[in-house]
Amino acid sequence: MAGNGESNVQEESSPLLSQQFQEPEKPAKAAPAAQTDEKSPVQMGQVNGGGNGCGWTADGLPLTHGSVVAGEPMGRSQWDSDLLACLGRNDEFCSSDLEVCLLGSVAPCVLYGTNAERLSSSTGSSFASHCLTYSGLYLIGNAFFGWNCLAPWFAARNRTAMRHKFNLQGGCEAFQSSCGCCGSMGDEDQEQCEAFCDVGTHLFCHSCALCQEGREVRRRLPHPGFNAQPVLVMIPPGEQGMCREA
Repeated sequence: MAGNGESNVQEESSPLLSQQFQEPEKPAKAAPAAQTDEKSPVQMGQVNGGGNGCGWTADGLPLTHGSVVAGEPMGRSQWDSDLLACLGRNDEFCSSDLEVCLLGSVAPCVLYGTNAERLSSSTGSSFASHCLTYSGLYLIGNAFFGWNCLAPWFAARNRTAMRHKFNLQGGCEAFQSSCGCCGSMGDEDQEQCEAFCDVGTHLFCHSCALCQEGREVRRRLPHPGFNAQPVLVMIPPGEQGMCREA
């Protein structure tokens, strides 16, 4: 009995023995995740872009604000005035429209030069270079062929550049939407058709095409001369003489 008592006292007085022979605790099993019927963003075809408000569709196209896919083509804009509306509209650009009509009838080289200058203002091309090139082609066409056939071919590229810059509807697309007789075409075929329509518009209605482009570009782009920074001129004060009163 005494021996058993002494062994019990030794076991109680040595806490290391209980820690060495103590069985390690088994980790608790994680509770099974609750199954929900909600689909993850990946399953829905949309993945958030790191909390910055951007997203991606299942096809890999980025999402803009809302649910608009950035890769989808946007609708074409309409021209501000029709091809045969030579006098323009009765608005704040009425005087400019009358000027455009006068220039297109009397001096098409000047109207073409101003249109090209506004379109290519970022490249720094001058009005004189466009106007002189058009005038040379105008004279060569009338001298060798008897009519202005070269300048319209040259001026049609301005119409194509204007359609691309302002996302305007072309003649081929307008014809398809009005009559609906032609099926849908690919992007390359559509662009070739629009380029031919631009050339045909200038060949058969050159003055009207120049006037329509002039009215459009004046409503959308300011004149390059208006973008110049104002110059501050300092005028020194006049000489002041000191005189004594008598």
